[in-house]
Amino acid sequence: MDSNLFLLLPILAIVAFLYSSVGHGGASGYLAVMAIVGIAPPLMKSSALIMNLAVSLFSFLGFYRAGFFKWKLFWPFAAASIPLAYIGGTMTLSDSIYKKILAVCILISIARLLYQFKQEESRNKDVPVWAGLTAGGVIGLLSGMIGIGGGIILSPLMLLMKWAKLKETAAVSALFIFVNSLSGLYGQIMKGGFQIPENLQWAIFATIIGGLLGSYFGSQKFNLPTLRYLLAIGLVIASAKLIFT
Repeated sequence: MDSNLFLLLPILAIVAFLYSSVGHGGASGYLAVMAIVGIAPPLMKSSALIMNLAVSLFSFLGFYRAGFFKWKLFWPFAAASIPLAYIGGTMTLSDSIYKKILAVCILISIARLLYQFKQEESRNKDVPVWAGLTAGGVIGLLSGMIGIGGGIILSPLMLLMKWAKLKETAAVSALFIFVNSLSGLYGQIMKGGFQIPENLQWAIFATIIGGLLGSYFGSQKFNLPTLRYLLAIGLVIASAKLIFT
């Protein structure tokens, strides 16, 4: 194990913990960390999606077992996002366009999340099928294009529209991220742009440990204000990566 990987593992575990605690897979955080330690760009996207799969799955299981997952909140988004995430995964973007799209997505999600801090917890509104399909399709396409699961966009959207409470949103987002990451990764494989770096198994192991702990504390221990601030911090970290690296 080289020195870069030795430094990378605990950082990845922390990122996985932070994101998993709010139902996210953490791809944007993994991309930030990998860029800082100098991993080659062709390896970053596929590596982040693989780690996303592991963490989002464990995060989903944690929130599901705690009773927060609602199928009726999930399926309208996933029905359109899965095929479009695959299409997005087959696309190739320049570094400049990639960073601009990701930066805009993260900044919008931060703004929406911060606005939502003042909202009272209330009864959920039903998700209109047309709105779920439209939002899921757009988010899925963007997710496949930039190599994330889409939770950073879906979560604040659901909270802003009052379609779900915070832990329900986390549960839906976790599974949404998993299916989109799987679809986008398959798109990469089909276009021939998929690469597996050496020692990826160690990075996956570190993120699984962080993800398991994060999903446990997020679904069982943290209160609602704590979850909101953790999610905001995670999104700020991701956007800072695009600005400073």
